[in-house]
Amino acid sequence: MKKVDMIVKAPHFYTMEGDGVGYRTGVVMLVNGSKIEGFFDAKSYEKEYCADEVLDLPHHAVLPGFIDGHMHTSCNVMRGLAQDTNNWMMYGLQPFENAVTAEERDAGSRVAIIEAVKAGTTCLGDYEADMENVCRFIDRIGVRGNITQMIRSAKRRVYRPGELYEFDDAAGEEDLRRKLALFDRWHKKKDGRIRILFGPQGADFVSPELLVKVQKIVKEKKTKLHMHVQQGDRETYQIEKRYGKRPTAFLSELGMLDESLIAVHLTDCSEEETRLIARSGASMIVNPASIGIIDGIVCPSVTFQDAGGTVALGSDQAPGNNCHNIIHEMKNVCLFNKIKYQNPEIMPAWKALRMATIEGARAIGADDIIGSLEAGKQADFIAVDLFVPSMLPVYTYPMRNIVPNLVYSARGNEVVLSVVNGRIIMKDQKMLTIDEQEYLQEIQKYPAGIGERASREFFEIHGTNARFMEEDRL
Repeated sequence: MKKVDMIVKAPHFYTMEGDGVGYRTGVVMLVNGSKIEGFFDAKSYEKEYCADEVLDLPHHAVLPGFIDGHMHTSCNVMRGLAQDTNNWMMYGLQPFENAVTAEERDAGSRVAIIEAVKAGTTCLGDYEADMENVCRFIDRIGVRGNITQMIRSAKRRVYRPGELYEFDDAAGEEDLRRKLALFDRWHKKKDGRIRILFGPQGADFVSPELLVKVQKIVKEKKTKLHMHVQQGDRETYQIEKRYGKRPTAFLSELGMLDESLIAVHLTDCSEEETRLIARSGASMIVNPASIGIIDGIVCPSVTFQDAGGTVALGSDQAPGNNCHNIIHEMKNVCLFNKIKYQNPEIMPAWKALRMATIEGARAIGADDIIGSLEAGKQADFIAVDLFVPSMLPVYTYPMRNIVPNLVYSARGNEVVLSVVNGRIIMKDQKMLTIDEQEYLQEIQKYPAGIGERASREFFEIHGTNARFMEEDRL
């Protein structure tokens, strides 16, 4: 009899093997060390295998852990402060962004990461200006991180519509120096759970010379360039005014469009520009709820996929999306595209689930280790309880309704188990590696101070939400 570290028993496994969802039943999953060893017949495994730990999940579905390709977790301390407004970045977010401290950002990150893990995310694609403490917290929790520390030359202040950004090239170079130091400290460290990517904030926020320099470093270090690309008419305006061309053409001429690029949003891309980026070998991260709320736009993920490109899902930021929950993003990417194309067969639930798992892993360059339940891959998986109102009743014939219910009905609390590298980090909606209550209580200390410091600029700008406050609508 062979001994393994863990045997996972469940009636439903979604492995994501092949071109569909890789459904398997009548099997158990074997885990040894940090990796999946394979599957074995559920009726006879006890004659062949024993384990230190047997996870008995009698009314559950087991899936690969969800991948959140693009997040700004530090913005979570400003959750819910920038919806329902035009000029979102400068008039909605910036007054608060200018007011928060590094300590407050870290508190926001910790709560966002807890939220994401409890909704089934096992790989977090976090992206912000200072990621050292985020790396430490991710390490402490035991989750997986695909981490990008932002590189930016544009000075941080509120810019009026039509005003060109003011550059400080020395600041951009300093960001790159700090980024290289972070890479050396954390890349592929902590049992390989943390990978470091490079992230100019966007083509409009740094010089062409710095963009090319960063791309060269990315290729030398065999990592990825994680960057906002043509993320709105604001970026298009900036690039056209500076260089006389649209962002996609600008990036193409610089040689930036290739397999090293993870392009985020493509909000202002035409169909032709989207196809050009997809055919270049770059991948895409779509953040349906965030861009739907802050821009009222459905990003061109369907066009990108139709052109042969790979797309991951992301939750983006909580000031204008209000949550870090990939189930929420799966539902929205389906609904928004059905409405956009006026076709209920566009973006079926199974395709969104692949975007949250194996396609997401391919898009971020991690499908060698995660994204599907296959022998040799890391044991990153979750269990969804099917014996809850949002998932009942369960049909298995003539069709299975588990995937549609997960995508269109689930809220996140149905996820009752999260395992990363073969280690349980969340069970029964309780984090096992930290005292989550400590961090939930901590973040409540900060809103009063942030609000006070942001109030003058908030009311001077007099955006939509300032008017809503004056009219007693919030």
